[in-house]
Amino acid sequence: MHVSSNCTRKSSWNRGSTSSSRLADVTLCTTTSTRRLRLRVAHRSAPSPTGTRIQPSVPESPTRVPSTIRGHASPANRPAPVIRPARIAGGASARVAGMNDSNGGGDGNNASVARFYDQLAADYHLIYDDWDGSTERQGRALDTVIRSALGPEPATVLDCACGIGTQAVGLALRGHRVTGTDISPAAAARAGREAARRGLEMPVRAADMRALPFGDGSFDVVVCADNSLPHLLTDDDLLTALGEMRRVLRDGGLLLISTRPYDQIRRSRPVSTAPQLHGSGAGRTVTFQLWDWSEDGERYDLEHFQLIPADADAGGDTGDDWRVEVRRTTYRALTEGQLAALVTDAGFDGPEWRQPEDSGFFQPLLTARRHAAP
Repeated sequence: MHVSSNCTRKSSWNRGSTSSSRLADVTLCTTTSTRRLRLRVAHRSAPSPTGTRIQPSVPESPTRVPSTIRGHASPANRPAPVIRPARIAGGASARVAGMNDSNGGGDGNNASVARFYDQLAADYHLIYDDWDGSTERQGRALDTVIRSALGPEPATVLDCACGIGTQAVGLALRGHRVTGTDISPAAAARAGREAARRGLEMPVRAADMRALPFGDGSFDVVVCADNSLPHLLTDDDLLTALGEMRRVLRDGGLLLISTRPYDQIRRSRPVSTAPQLHGSGAGRTVTFQLWDWSEDGERYDLEHFQLIPADADAGGDTGDDWRVEVRRTTYRALTEGQLAALVTDAGFDGPEWRQPEDSGFFQPLLTARRHAAP
């Protein structure tokens, strides 16, 4: 199977049907290079893939559980409610196309951040072995950090990059009053459905974190988790977003940001992540990423691949083909020192990094406070 990175988003890959394990080659053609991967996928069970040339994974499992993969209507497959861009001061519409159409990098082949997550929203949970379990674990870890900083009472929380609700739903389940926003209307809409399915009242809307549609001092906590902030590629954009987070926090409010462990990652510059499996048997899906680093090692273009049984979409028995989804975006690999300095420049006090072994959260977690008025 060949997937051309500059023209093809979907293709099919023959899975075979006779051997107990199948070895398939995936050739990925880009404008700058050709890379070949060898993926070994188990036929009857779903252990961790072996015999790959892919580097170890970076996030939690990283990065969800559908009601079903085939047959029944899961939240991912229900029609999304219409979510319109939020209105901001002065009556202007908040931008809903992250950065610009080329991710701020000048490469017209890169989709916008909003488009990346719009395309991924329906399948986002497939990145996890158990999205519901991850939602609960991450919510519990962040809840512990919030209550240790602000006290035992439930907090008003803004998740300004809520995606389909992994952290926002997790915190709402712990009793916090959560509002979710995301650059992707499709992701925000799904977060609302996920909250409603659990009986939670959780307002959501599409909004750019650089123009948050809320009044000053509206929240006790602002969360920007799961490597969302590094989609912003310039210091100006980062400072604008951090300034907005500070503005909507009350005096003494708490900022929580998590990113990938970029200090470690930048030393090794991995080119891919290990395949991750969701489900088992013929209905399982496979997710992996390819990373193409800039010469200075501070940015990388990401290609996100999902191999989904082609017949699963129709609710029938899976056949011999995979449906292949490819989405692309760009990240800035901010070190802990770089991000802490930007948080300080934006007016926060006491930025502090907590590692997963200390916080219980799956990524390094930065905490900071908005200065309390005397």
